Amino acid sequence: MLNNGTFNLPNMLTFARIASIPILVLTLLNDSPGMSLIAALIFSLASITDWLDGYLARRLDLVTVMGKFLDPLADKLIVMAALIMMIPLDRVPAWAVFLLIAREVIVTGLRSVASSEGIVIAASNLGKYKTIFQMVAIIGLLIHYDYCWFFGLDFPLLCADFHNVGLFFFYISLVLTLWSGVDYLVKFFRVLEG
Repeated sequence: MLNNGTFNLPNMLTFARIASIPILVLTLLNDSPGMSLIAALIFSLASITDWLDGYLARRLDLVTVMGKFLDPLADKLIVMAALIMMIPLDRVPAWAVFLLIAREVIVTGLRSVASSEGIVIAASNLGKYKTIFQMVAIIGLLIHYDYCWFFGLDFPLLCADFHNVGLFFFYISLVLTLWSGVDYLVKFFRVLEG
């Protein structure tokens, strides 16, 4: 059931996520370990609000047309902002970011066409897995640097190379992104033919 209240708690969380994007971009203009940690923290908080606003909207019956529009838009904007800002920092390959953006544009366009025709194409679980791997990947890539300290103590044997961890999850998310995009295309054309 849709609720008409635009300024409810779930939508305010979505607005906060959108408002965090310029702050994220500014932190990524300074390539230092401290600013990288701040960028990762901002992105992590935004990711939590992504889950929380959806949960609250369903739980409190506060689903709105505005929320249904802004929530996925906010997700795409913050993910793309983080990835695009990491290209000149050599944290993520430009070709891979292009593929991710192309997939999002194609699927969003197909959803618009399907919606205008009254066609509903169910999302698969691939999209959920893609999102999880993508969020973990981006957090790792934002942190980027090696960290060998825990609670103020130096432990060289426990160094964490966040860049490589981030890239590992990034390539998994890239495969899942492309796979889910192809899956959506196949479903779209099956519905059109049927």
